[in-house]
Order: sequence, then C-alpha cells, then structure tokens
Amino acid sequence: MPTRERPPIHPGEVLKADFLQDMNITPYQLAKDIGIPRSRLTAILKGERAITPDTAVRLSRYFGLSGRYWINMQARYDYEIVRNKLEAELDQIAPIAS
Repeated sequence: MPTRERPPIHPGEVLKADFLQDMNITPYQLAKDIGIPRSRLTAILKGERAITPDTAVRLSRYFGLSGRYWINMQARYDYEIVRNKLEAELDQIAPIAS
C-alpha cells in the first residue's frame, strides 16, 4: 500500500473553506443558527473534534445537503487516518484466497 503524500482533509476544513468563508457566515452565526455551542464548532473548524451525527444532521439541514453528507465525510477522514497509521501492519496481512 503506497504512503499518502498529504494527510486527509478534516471535515472542519471543508466546512470552514467551502461553506463559512464562501458564504460569508461567521462561526458564531452558524453555531447560533444550528443550536450548538460555539466551542464545539470552533473545535471542529480547528480539526480537533469530529463531526458527530448530531452536528451532521444540523449542518445538513442548515445547508440543504444530504443527511449523510457530513457523516460520510467524517467517516472517510477517520478511515484514512487509521489506514495511514496502520499501513505497515496492514502490509503484513495476507488477503484470504478465494
């Protein structure tokens, strides 16, 4: 399995760049509008906290996206982090013969 050149992108980075900045929405306003603590949103935007299902459904509703948009992005990020961390160990696992 080849080593990744760049680390995976945290969903908070996408939220910040593609939604808040592009739509000129402040983190304070988003947190208020979707009913979550500003500290939770700040931690997500910094990549220090995962987007939970609770936050995902709120963001999806607010931005008019699929209910699974944010949770799928978080799951993909988490998978890539673990896969990269276990890369050497995974190389030692032989696939079962079919």
